[in-house]
Amino acid sequence: MFEQILIYWKQYLGQDWNDWQIKLALSVVLWFFFSLLKRLLKNSVARRLKGNPVARYNWNKGISYILNGVSLLSLAFLWSNQFESFATFLGLLSAGLAIAFRDPIVNMAGWYYIVLRKPFKVGDRIQVGDKTGDVIDIKLFDFVMLELGNWVHSDQSTGRLLSIPNMRVFNTDIANYNATLDFIWNELELEITFDSNWGKAKSILTEILNQKAPTYYEQARENLRNMNGEYLIYYNKLTPIVYTSVEREGIRFSLRYLCPPKQRRGSAEQIWESILLAFAKAEDIEWAYPTQRIIGWPENENKA
Repeated sequence: MFEQILIYWKQYLGQDWNDWQIKLALSVVLWFFFSLLKRLLKNSVARRLKGNPVARYNWNKGISYILNGVSLLSLAFLWSNQFESFATFLGLLSAGLAIAFRDPIVNMAGWYYIVLRKPFKVGDRIQVGDKTGDVIDIKLFDFVMLELGNWVHSDQSTGRLLSIPNMRVFNTDIANYNATLDFIWNELELEITFDSNWGKAKSILTEILNQKAPTYYEQARENLRNMNGEYLIYYNKLTPIVYTSVEREGIRFSLRYLCPPKQRRGSAEQIWESILLAFAKAEDIEWAYPTQRIIGWPENENKA
């Protein structure tokens, strides 16, 4: 097909244009054509899916991948007859790219791994090395995260975007907050003195936790049931629970409950405020904190 196009344009333009010039001009025309087609399709998707940003993002990515692939394949076939065969062309191209562009090629392999194996997807909250964030885009050479933490306390956004090379999926541990149940276990810890009424305190904490903790355990149980064929994950208890332990400073309570990753700070705030109000009304419950007691102060030092 491309040979017939070349013959037609050579006859149309005259003998002053050689094959290289015609192919270069056709390459520019193809690039403009696919760029225009991509923009038109994306504008159409934006109008039809205006109220669904997730679907719009997925459609735009699919359009880009398909049209970019078709355009590269068209250019490859257009220029292939300058070599002895298309296989020779691909071999030379691959060898040259492998030597000159090792990191970009590994990044492309990382993108292929991300797309097929799906260690994470857009919208997931992940930790890559010491960086944590929400994945907002996955591109051919890198993926973009909205950074969390750093100088901002708890799981709140800093407003910065982190571009992580795709090759990091091969040499860095990745923790996905949404990979299994779409929920994470959150724990809050507090301590009261040994003189406090610890039984009353535990009853108060249990009541607050059952009232204020997000009630997602039924959905989490259903998600867990659906994943039994893929991962060996088993929990005896998914409902909120308060654990008791004895430490040097006092009696420690650990409040454990399920919550979506992006609601961790908000849910903890509601629980803490309820605990502060409840303990303030209880005269027989005192917070434990580091203190010092001096017993048997020498009388001679008092007189001095």
